[in-house]
Amino acid sequence: MGKIKFSGPFAFRLSSFLALNKIVVGTLARQMVGKRMEPSWNSELEIGIRFWRRQFTKAMTHPDIATGRKIFDSLQTETDDTYDVTLMESIGPKGHWHHPSDPKDDARILYFHGGGYTFHSAISVRFANMLAHHTKRSLFSIDYRLTPEHPHPAQAEDALAAWNYITATTSAERVIVIGDSAGGHMALTLLQTLKSKGLPQPALCIGLCPWTDIGARGESLHENDRYDLVQGWMALRFGEWLDPAGQYGRAQLSPITHDFAGLAPLYLQSGGREILRDMIHDFAAVQAENGADVLLDAWGDMPHNFHAYDSLTASSSAAIDRINLAIEAHLESADKLAPIEGLSVVQGGKFPGG
Repeated sequence: MGKIKFSGPFAFRLSSFLALNKIVVGTLARQMVGKRMEPSWNSELEIGIRFWRRQFTKAMTHPDIATGRKIFDSLQTETDDTYDVTLMESIGPKGHWHHPSDPKDDARILYFHGGGYTFHSAISVRFANMLAHHTKRSLFSIDYRLTPEHPHPAQAEDALAAWNYITATTSAERVIVIGDSAGGHMALTLLQTLKSKGLPQPALCIGLCPWTDIGARGESLHENDRYDLVQGWMALRFGEWLDPAGQYGRAQLSPITHDFAGLAPLYLQSGGREILRDMIHDFAAVQAENGADVLLDAWGDMPHNFHAYDSLTASSSAAIDRINLAIEAHLESADKLAPIEGLSVVQGGKFPGG
């Protein structure tokens, strides 16, 4: 967990701090008698998951989502990892550039943050800094409009605006699109938007624990509740907020029902302990059958958005290394990222062996 940072009203800070301490004591006491949430997890990982589950629950059950966001933001936990990145506001769509101190080349990353389309907190800013730092490439993160105040198609429109902004100065084949969780949904939706408008595709689309179906899909959506920081009911609530009147429907708004053959290559990562596991695996399998270029790596011991733990876990570090390999491969040639036995669970198209 490393560091703690506070923001917002004192009452929310205090409540979150007391809750965190209660979780710390309870987790350490359980682990002392051999009761772990997951056998391979250390106390820091389990504490973080329990705390962020609490924050999501408090925020999403509050009758006023604006207040809920303040509760969610009131206390942020971070690893001890440091990122040598400079943050700058963009001139164009509302967002920020995350510039690493020593960029590798002129390629750019277009990043869509997670948070169920409802939250945009310091966690997302740190996640963007982490990606820019490890990939050594400048990254643009758009501050897209949030649900429930701004349902679909606001996010799809903002994704296209971000794409137009970044490709005004960087050619499409030098752009990598990355999204985590709901941001993964946004990234996949962007590819379909580009297809419909006859616009060029990025060099690669990376989905980190991507949300691929806004409805109820797979046993993991509820069976993994006990392991994950996000719960099944939360994913369904996010879907309701994205399309509150059912105007567009589950099929139209779920990437799994669309064909990605002929679009940008898809590199996906998932955790075996996350609620979205089954829908991510289903999506990858469907797209491989469609003939899309797709590779899914799965870390069986990890929860949702486990990349944020960075050096805290071996799986997080390995996943970040694979992200870097995927980027390097697809900026040069789309056939160089090799699947790994025991890690890569779905492959298709131009990926070796697909």
